[in-house]
Amino acid sequence: MSEAWWKEAVVYQVYPASFKDTNKDGWGDIKGITSKLDYLKNLGVDVVWVSPMYKSPQADMGYDISDYKAIDPIYGTNDDLAHLQSELKKRGMKLMMDLVVNHTSDQHAWFLESRSSRSSRKRSWYIWKDPHRDEDGRPLPPNNWSQILGEANSAWTYDAGTDQYYLSLFTPEQPDLNWENPDVRAAVHDVMKYWLEKGACGYRMDVINLISKDQRFPDAEPSLGPDKKYHPGGKYFVNGPRMHEYLQEIKHEVLEKYGAITVGEMPGVRDVEEIVRTVKNGTGELNMIFIFDIVDIDNVPGKVRMTLQDWSVKELRRIVNRWQRIMIERDGWNSVFCENHDNPRSVSRYTDDSNKYRTYGATLLALMQTTLKGTLYVYQGEELGMRNFPKSWDPLKDYNDIEAVNFWKKSLDLYGDNPKELAKQRKVLERKARDHARTPMQWNAGTNAGFTDKGVKPWMRVNDDYQEVNAEKQLSNESEDLSVWQFWQRGLANRKMHKDVFTYGDFEAVGPESEEIFAYVRTGTESGKWLIVLNFSGKEVDWPLPVEVKVEGWMAGNYTKGKPDKALEMSIALHPWEGLLGKCVG
Repeated sequence: MSEAWWKEAVVYQVYPASFKDTNKDGWGDIKGITSKLDYLKNLGVDVVWVSPMYKSPQADMGYDISDYKAIDPIYGTNDDLAHLQSELKKRGMKLMMDLVVNHTSDQHAWFLESRSSRSSRKRSWYIWKDPHRDEDGRPLPPNNWSQILGEANSAWTYDAGTDQYYLSLFTPEQPDLNWENPDVRAAVHDVMKYWLEKGACGYRMDVINLISKDQRFPDAEPSLGPDKKYHPGGKYFVNGPRMHEYLQEIKHEVLEKYGAITVGEMPGVRDVEEIVRTVKNGTGELNMIFIFDIVDIDNVPGKVRMTLQDWSVKELRRIVNRWQRIMIERDGWNSVFCENHDNPRSVSRYTDDSNKYRTYGATLLALMQTTLKGTLYVYQGEELGMRNFPKSWDPLKDYNDIEAVNFWKKSLDLYGDNPKELAKQRKVLERKARDHARTPMQWNAGTNAGFTDKGVKPWMRVNDDYQEVNAEKQLSNESEDLSVWQFWQRGLANRKMHKDVFTYGDFEAVGPESEEIFAYVRTGTESGKWLIVLNFSGKEVDWPLPVEVKVEGWMAGNYTKGKPDKALEMSIALHPWEGLLGKCVG
């Protein structure tokens, strides 16, 4: 397998609004990121990926861009970004930008010109369609596609001035670009070159698999039920008919010339052939994509993200084993992650975030991620074991994200007089809202968790637990157990020390499927064979060691700072949420 810098990199995602505020306006900023580079370097980070900082009206937290070449004043200036890049370079680190080109803001100059008249030179830069009409002649959307961030609404927005609808899959403030137009594609290439020329090392590519639409724009199947007006239309725009053509064009026109790192956000795709075609070594368009099977594990199949079902350790094992093996056997490449800005906190989602077990749950997940094959992505606060905010927070006051706001509005409209059903919807909100990942970073136990100064109101409420869960406390920890941050630091160092195993090595799931235990072996060309055992349960478990695995010694675990004192044969006793890393014979 060929080696590459981006395969070995540890990528840390910064959500800039919530990272660090230095100008006392309650929003994080670029200078705040720069001020914490030594913290990130010390953790073991190689690449800092920053979510969109471009000029934006902030209808969707910067994913509605009104100027691709300007930094939004709430985050700073283009000069601030240049200084950040300079400081990163001094530390041997790189900057990865966020590319959002399925849609723009409705305030982008391109769209303002496009909507000005049907004869505008940029009319065809967006997707405009004539309305259907009801019996009274009132306009109706061209088809029944639902909005992605609010499925009760149409994915089409009516423009009275020109008597047409424009496609806006996410929100009315985010009109979709028409990638069928070569001028649009050329403009996107120009934007990409602009930041790469200024030193960016590559891009995380937002919903990049939605850029090609079925040009028939047919109605979606009524998957949400016959009583619903609008339904998910992903069948007609997820990995659309010309997606690979457009991505190959980007690869040849832009990416190959800069040796850029690329990771595609590609929601809704499950087809192995499609994924391998995208990331296959040499012929694929992108280095890797985010495969969402783990973060979708508690979604009701076939339904929207804001649903909830139980998940099993068996299913987790199947997902990890499937994609580890596929990429090894088909010469592709994985991304490894459990968190991002669009999902709740992993320690709350997959383990037990109680005060008793939060540290063990967070370090269990860290052990899994630092020992899987692929490029590793860490989301801000994950290295501290930050958890979801309390259930007591008010949906009408404390949730800010547009998806959560739309979801709760729909829930109140539908179930306002049905307390039992409304309580079920409240549980979904409490478990799945994107807001959980967006609370301010918890730097210390001081006012506002050190995110901003005393007397300043943060743009979003700080999680109540910041006095107990914060970076300062974890970095200075001298107890018998490692803090979550210290455990991540050690795990990242071990991953780099044994890159032949954990980055490039073979993967094999071991032992029978279990309701509690997920175990696997990683094998390298120089550092040998290693066993990882993960107890994804709140129970004490005796796990029989597979006869084919001979443990030479237990090297690390999340219940002790030193080497765990565990049996080397027969069976091992595991505490709740315990993880072990063992060196094997052979």
